[in-house]
Amino acid sequence: MKILVCMKQVPQKDAPLKLNESGTWIREDLSYEVNEPDAYALEEALRQKEKHSGEVVVITSGPARASQVLREALAKGADRAIHLEDNAFVGLDAFNTARAFSDAIKDEKFDLIFTGLQSDDYGYAQTGVILAELLGWPHATIIMQIEKQDGGIRVKRELEAGYFQYVDMPLPAVLTIQSGINKLRYATLIGIKQAKNKPMRKVTMAEIQSALGENLQKIERLYIPQKTKKTEMIEGSPAEIAKKLTEKLRNEVRVL
Repeated sequence: MKILVCMKQVPQKDAPLKLNESGTWIREDLSYEVNEPDAYALEEALRQKEKHSGEVVVITSGPARASQVLREALAKGADRAIHLEDNAFVGLDAFNTARAFSDAIKDEKFDLIFTGLQSDDYGYAQTGVILAELLGWPHATIIMQIEKQDGGIRVKRELEAGYFQYVDMPLPAVLTIQSGINKLRYATLIGIKQAKNKPMRKVTMAEIQSALGENLQKIERLYIPQKTKKTEMIEGSPAEIAKKLTEKLRNEVRVL
């Protein structure tokens, strides 16, 4: 099988948040890492390749620093990479990111496309679903298991309240992968050395600009919550205190 894995570089979870001057996004001088759900998507793609043979291709968009996630993927076993390299890709919404990926792979034929369920920074959970619609492929979300069958695949989807759903799908298809679907591997020393010789195709913004449009989603303002402390003492008999507390939880805190 030929599998494409869409990956993203995101700020490290414990990185201190620093907003840019316009207050619309974070500053660039942070530490970055691979988006966690994308790491599980890559691992699942590599396992499918090991079971059924084929090729795993990884793709990302962003500035030059984003190539690090591709190099890590190549070191773990991916065969080649595609980097949509430009600072302007950072500001694209999910719709235009999907458009960019779709245009960049228009000359290739994949059996499966994996994305992480959502990104750790935006958390929209939209790119994979939109990419499927642009390609006209069937898609399924929150995938916990994939089994290849004659003429297609069977996937296990995680639902609410501990329930799961099994779906038979034809190929090609797009799947968004849930974290925890498997156990992540580490890159070996041999893999790191081999990654240096694996091909990485770079795509500029100018090459796919015609496929893009205006962003349909825009962040107007970000702010860091201010820490505040406020203590209110409730007095009266136990019955009166319970009544007042219930009213506050229902009408002010709105947790009841």
